[in-house]
Amino acid sequence: MVTAADPEETRTSVWLTARPAAPARRRSEAPSGLDRERITAATVRLLDAEGLGRFSMRRLAAELGVTAMSLYWYVDTKHDLLELALDRALGELALPAAPEPEPEAPPEAPPEAGPGTGPAAWPGRLRVLACGYRKLLVAHPWVAPLTAAYPNIGPHARAFDAALQRLLDATGLAEARSTGAHLAVSYFLHGCGGAARQLPERDFRLALDVLIAGIGGVATKTV
Repeated sequence: MVTAADPEETRTSVWLTARPAAPARRRSEAPSGLDRERITAATVRLLDAEGLGRFSMRRLAAELGVTAMSLYWYVDTKHDLLELALDRALGELALPAAPEPEPEAPPEAPPEAGPGTGPAAWPGRLRVLACGYRKLLVAHPWVAPLTAAYPNIGPHARAFDAALQRLLDATGLAEARSTGAHLAVSYFLHGCGGAARQLPERDFRLALDVLIAGIGGVATKTV
């Protein structure tokens, strides 16, 4: 099983390594019907069904009806595949859209903030994002330990971080304090990962409310 304390070995993230293209002759020898996308999707299904502790390349190959060696045409190591599966799972999370730039209004007619817009909207949007992340951890219990074990820098992970930062930018916090708030929210969400199935929903929401109130209190002092 992969854990945060696992590797004695030094690994490079799959997101930082470009795989060289195989020669044409070798590409023709690759098993038909397989690609990285299909292998990653099967990995997610297998991890959901059997858990991280039972996962192996041989078990995955049996699920796909191929040999274990066939998988190495598409990934270099099991760790690469687990990183790909982690980011695929994070892609299921609905993220708030980036705000569109507001057109300049005439001086005599200042725009009115509607419901769900403006700085006052960030607490509710942050709650939605955090609760969605918790549901993801409940649906995929293996995501939490893999998040601790790997750099978690895939495209969906980066999109989540960017969405969180946009919400925190709306608080009005200065840049240095916004960075601290980002860390606080990230640690809160990841810290709840191991207990996501046991922690009652009301307790999670209470803790989240306390966190949001703390961010709001600091933001108010900086205004």
